[in-house]
Amino acid sequence: MNDLPVEQTWMVLVELLTDLRKKKVEIDPAIPEDIRMAKTTINFYKVNPADPERMNELKRINDFINSAQDSLLDLAEEQGKEYRSKWIEKLTKASRGEKIYDVPDKKSKFIIGTPPGFSMVRITFKKPIHEERLQEIAEYHNVIIEFQTDVLIIIYGDKKNIQESLKEISSFFKEQID
Repeated sequence: MNDLPVEQTWMVLVELLTDLRKKKVEIDPAIPEDIRMAKTTINFYKVNPADPERMNELKRINDFINSAQDSLLDLAEEQGKEYRSKWIEKLTKASRGEKIYDVPDKKSKFIIGTPPGFSMVRITFKKPIHEERLQEIAEYHNVIIEFQTDVLIIIYGDKKNIQESLKEISSFFKEQID
């Protein structure tokens, strides 16, 4: 599938977040979480955008993006009006569908960008699995579950939390054998 404008927006927000961190700006942990959830939801949506169930994800994607964008632009304002204007210009171009960055191929076998201090595990199911089934587990065990395809997921988090979430996810493998 071609790049979505929201992916370009997501990439601008990641770059802005990184730049603010380099400037030693204190970042509310909810901001990177919104950015991660936006990417996870974008990947889930892109697996099959024609699926009515996945079409409903567009609102969630926009909610995550808007929340992160508003917070990051407020922090950018503290760095000066010129700095904020530079990022607003990039975000405006992205929202118009202009290509600002090359979106990495999501089929890569190597996972780049695992958050510092997090562990990760990749799981491939035999049959597609719905995001909702895994989202509760992710929230309960404080892990991030990112859909690479509808059968391939990546789980990020503390090693102990990943292990606990895998115990619950193991029941899905039993279902797929039947």
